[in-house]
Amino acid sequence: MQLVCLDLEGVLVPEIWIEFAERTGIPELRRTTRDEPDYDKLMKFRLGILAEKKLGLPDIQAVIASMGPMAGAKDFLDRLRQDFQVIILSDTFYEFAMPLMKQLGMPTLFCHKLEANAQGILVNYHLRMPNQKKEAVKRFRELNFKVIAAGDSYNDTAMLGEAHAGILFHPPQNVIDEFPQFPVTRSYAELRTEIDKAAVRI
Repeated sequence: MQLVCLDLEGVLVPEIWIEFAERTGIPELRRTTRDEPDYDKLMKFRLGILAEKKLGLPDIQAVIASMGPMAGAKDFLDRLRQDFQVIILSDTFYEFAMPLMKQLGMPTLFCHKLEANAQGILVNYHLRMPNQKKEAVKRFRELNFKVIAAGDSYNDTAMLGEAHAGILFHPPQNVIDEFPQFPVTRSYAELRTEIDKAAVRI
């Protein structure tokens, strides 16, 4: 009864806001939690920019659909799902992620929700719950699953710590330095090897 939980952005698909900023030529949307630690303030800033540029949800989804998953992501995920139940835990939004989920074969995704008005302009966002990645892993453990988790960023480390085994994938150096307890992988082959090793160990 083993379950693999994967982060989405930076693991299976590009960082959506940064990629979206590049593709639309709106550099302000490159702003992340590294620039603005207050997530609510950051999201309201982003929604304000989108409204100002008159970019509605259909426009955004069309751009996101053209991004595609990271090279090799779908093959990795397809093979992983043959041997494990897999759930994607992400701080993105269903409305952003769905075009990419279709390209990944519609894996199960737990994330957050956006609110649009009748014109398709985004007016608000709704977190499913605070610290949802960590809390989801905690609940899976209560359901008697052995959980292996993998992510790339600081906001994944609580999830990795809550799992029976946590693995870093292409993390920045500051995360490697601060969380030396997690093995570091830099390719899907290395990630699969660490998942398989963890599955035997736990």
